[in-house]
Amino acid sequence: MAELIDGCRRRIDYLRLSVTDRCDLRCTYCMPPEFDDYEPPADWLSFDELDRVARIFVALGVSRIRLTGGEPLLRGRIAELAQRLKSHAGLRDLALSTNGTQLARWARNCAKRA
Repeated sequence: MAELIDGCRRRIDYLRLSVTDRCDLRCTYCMPPEFDDYEPPADWLSFDELDRVARIFVALGVSRIRLTGGEPLLRGRIAELAQRLKSHAGLRDLALSTNGTQLARWARNCAKRA
């Protein structure tokens, strides 16, 4: 199997997938001084495209993926994407970076389904 190796001969086994540029906070991380506007959703990678990228990287030896953004919990149907990604053989860790502002809403939605 082919492996990803960086310029310092380190094996790359970790991928960060940005699923949206949207964020519900106005900090300088997501909105630096040169911020102009968000990308229109039509320009975002689709779930099929994100899934394909993940599958290719996992085939190259990536075993850990982190979903990022902006705020990834603002991306509609993000749980559906996570379900798709976790099915890739060879992926041993799927994580999500969040600022936490959407967790109460997600918890309420999960409680309604239970």
